Amino acid sequence: MPKTKFETIYIDLKRKIEAQEYNYQDLLPSENTMAGIYECTRNTIRRAIQSLAGEGYVQSMHGIGVQVIYQPVDQAAFTIGGIESFKESAERNHRKSNTKVIQFTELVADERMEKHSGFSAGSELYYIQRVRYLDEKPLILDINMFLKEAAPGLTKEIAEQSIYEYLENDLGMSILTSKRMVTVERITEIDEKYLELNDYNCLAVISNQTYNSDGILFEYTQSRHRPDYFCFQDTATRKRTLF
Repeated sequence: MPKTKFETIYIDLKRKIEAQEYNYQDLLPSENTMAGIYECTRNTIRRAIQSLAGEGYVQSMHGIGVQVIYQPVDQAAFTIGGIESFKESAERNHRKSNTKVIQFTELVADERMEKHSGFSAGSELYYIQRVRYLDEKPLILDINMFLKEAAPGLTKEIAEQSIYEYLENDLGMSILTSKRMVTVERITEIDEKYLELNDYNCLAVISNQTYNSDGILFEYTQSRHRPDYFCFQDTATRKRTLF
């Protein structure tokens, strides 16, 4: 699916900010200047800026301009407020990544699964376990469940590359929202077997229920992260309550 003009501008500005072509606290060029650079309307520039602001990269300052507030971190930073694949996160953090599928099977959800995953009992699912490597280190264990009817034709080979790329580019799915819970949990035997944990006895665990634009829950994933190697980022805006 071809990218819209504002998406192309958003991606280019985001890349330049991450590469520190625009540094922390720098002002971006004016709307008029960027409209000339990208050969588009000021409204298109505003849409790209709004997307960057929503991810915590910039902040609009009335009467002054748009200031960069993004700061690089040493760890691989995952954005809690957005939806991105492991491959996209690794590329954004300039990390070398690869994935090893250690289990790929099909199953039917039972009542116990229904309680923690959200899939109705009787749903046919793909069940996948994947070890995620960054810079050749096994640092994440992903436990995935995908609704089979929403992801027909899913294979182990696709799971080793990018399931989201397959869903969006091959199946034309629009991935919309994700409900997340962040916990700290003790390591399990499978964590010890596949991850490089050193002396750690706990993991940062991100549990996701992800929905497509039709409102269908198509994915439940539990990502188990070694705690010292990751930084989870979000951007919050205070909303004043009027009494």
